[in-house]
Amino acid sequence: MSLAQIISYYRRVRTWVQGSDAHERTLELLGGFLAQQVAGKQHVSSLHDVEFRVYSQWGDDGIIQWIVSHLPSTPKRFVEFGIEDYSESNTRFLMVNNNWTGLVMDGSPENINRLHRRKWFWRYGLTALPCFVTRDNVNSLVGDWAAGEEIGLLHIDVDGNDYWLWEAIRCTSPSICIMEYNALFGSERAVTVPYSSDFRRFDAHYSGQYFGASLAALTLLARTKGYALIGTNSAGNNAYYLRTDLLSSHMREISIAEAFTTPTFRDSRNRQHRLNYLSYDQRQSSIRGLPVLDVVSGRVEPF
Repeated sequence: MSLAQIISYYRRVRTWVQGSDAHERTLELLGGFLAQQVAGKQHVSSLHDVEFRVYSQWGDDGIIQWIVSHLPSTPKRFVEFGIEDYSESNTRFLMVNNNWTGLVMDGSPENINRLHRRKWFWRYGLTALPCFVTRDNVNSLVGDWAAGEEIGLLHIDVDGNDYWLWEAIRCTSPSICIMEYNALFGSERAVTVPYSSDFRRFDAHYSGQYFGASLAALTLLARTKGYALIGTNSAGNNAYYLRTDLLSSHMREISIAEAFTTPTFRDSRNRQHRLNYLSYDQRQSSIRGLPVLDVVSGRVEPF
């Protein structure tokens, strides 16, 4: 049995040991072994080749471990927002396995309070703030925490104003930026939801499918900020951007067509807020006609 299979099995049975942190310690130990394995890979055909999951929702823990293993001088500081209570996130294993410090933010005070009560919270240099991030406050929130020091990784996953928040961050240029993209907008159109300071995914549309920006829109923004697209995860929701001065034979820029991944997950809801398991095409159809902003022309048009 491979280590990946062991982790998959252990995740299924770990609920049997609730009340103890033994399952977390075991997951982290196995994740550490996998991190060593992916670090040894010099060239990969795709970021999909190095995926594994410990605390990330998909295989992003492995991707992040592979990238940082090839960037030894990267500052060990991260910023992530849209983390809920941090039980499932893309930077938690980075914090635990690599001893990075970071800032995490979520709009729910209840989520942050739960995070503060976790048994392990005191072990790491983690700042957790309850705040609803907007393009008006995001730059100062990140800048105040960073205090002039460089950041190694930025991850934005707020299911809404992702494009606008990244655009507004001017205080830092992290080595790595991970951006959630909405694959339902397709691989060609450079579009995002129009900015709304109080955007909430399920308020915008009951299905929860109308949010964020396309991969093309985020990649155009990345270029203006000095970043190159190096891949996406196999789930088809997270895009990886590397500052262009860090590109190498290990991590090269690829095209949107190469990187785009059609997701297979089915997280849409019906009007009663229950999962209805629509296919990719059906999910697209559910938001047809809603307004999107073309970031090239600046025009709002129907999706």
